[in-house]
Order: sequence, then structure tokens, then C-alpha cells
Amino acid sequence: MALLNVSLSSKFPQNPPFSSTKPLFNNNSLLSFSANSATQLLKKQIKSQENNSIFCCLSESVAKTSLLALVSASLFFVDPALAFKGGGPYGAEVTRGQDLTGKDFSGKTLIKQDFKTSILRQANFKGAKLLGASFFDADLTGADLSDADLRAADFSLANVTKVNLSNANLEGALVTGNTSFKGSNINGADFTDVPLRDDQREYLCKVADGVNPSTGNATRDTLLCN
Repeated sequence: MALLNVSLSSKFPQNPPFSSTKPLFNNNSLLSFSANSATQLLKKQIKSQENNSIFCCLSESVAKTSLLALVSASLFFVDPALAFKGGGPYGAEVTRGQDLTGKDFSGKTLIKQDFKTSILRQANFKGAKLLGASFFDADLTGADLSDADLRAADFSLANVTKVNLSNANLEGALVTGNTSFKGSNINGADFTDVPLRDDQREYLCKVADGVNPSTGNATRDTLLCN
């Protein structure tokens, strides 16, 4: 019987008893696990922040696009006069199709200003910079345009009777149609390259006099008077 026990013991070695002093996980394992968990958590937080940031950017972009679309659309439905706020790149008032009788624009920079079809009787434009401004079909009766820079301005169909154009520079101005200069003071005005009708030229040559202080050109010479 003793021999059988020895034989069995030698064939089937017994497992050592469980030791309560040896930990299931060592410190290195715990540290590795904690580090991995922290890394995963940090990655999730970063990804969440990135998603939030992208969402915010998209929301802001959509908001801006909507606002621009609203502003653009509104231009088609506002009062026509308001659509020409400023009348050009300079100025802060509506000047197209308005009654601006006696208005003071003296010395102002009004380049490419839009005065189409406006009433400008007795308006003061003395010394104003009006390059490329449009006075198409406007009523300028009795207005003061002395010393004004009117190069390339459009006076087509405009009423320019009894206007003070003394020393004004009208080089390249457009005066086609029934533009009338009757009773206007053109002393020292420069009409270089202004396409006048024969009857307009004939009338202006009868009253032309003086030399333009800016260009040094004699008014009669610029009108091609005989």
C-alpha cells in the first residue's frame, strides 16, 4: 500500500499551495493598465473636442451664408431709391431721382456719384470733385458748378441752363441729346473732347471767354471756335 502511494505521488506531482503573499497583479501591470486607460480617455476627449469644433465652424459658416443670402435678396425688394444709397462709391446720401434743390455739395468728393433724374436747381457744387458723375436727365437750372472737376461727367438730356460753369473742367464730358447750356456762365471752362452738337457749339462760342486755371486751356480753343 505504501509502495502504491509513492508510485502515484511520483507520477502525479501535486501543485504547490496558493500563496496569499504573491499578488495576482504586480505594480507594473497596474501602472500599464492605468496608463492605457488614461490614454484612451484622453483620445476620446480630444476627438470629442474636434467634433465639437467642426460642428461649431460649420454652424458659423451656415449662419454667415444665410445672412449674406438674406442681405442680397433684400436688395431686390427695398425702395429703389435706397438701392442707390450713396449713389456711387463716395457720399452718404441718396442722390438719384431726388429733389435736392439748393443742396450744398461744395468742395465734396463725389466721384462717380449718381444724380440721374434728380432736381438740382440752385444746388451748390462749387469746387466739388465730380469725375464720372452722372447728371443724366437731371435739372441743374441755376446750379453753381464753378471750379468743379467734371471730367467724364454725363450731362445727357440734362437741363444746364443758367448754370455757373466758370473755371470748371469738363474734359471728356458727355452732353448728347437735348442738353441745354443757355444762359450759363462758361468763362474759363474747359470743353476739351466734349461732343457738342453744331448748334450747341455755335451758341457757346458766342459767349466763351477766359482760360481754365487748372488746364491752362482757353475756353474758345477747347470749343474749337473759329
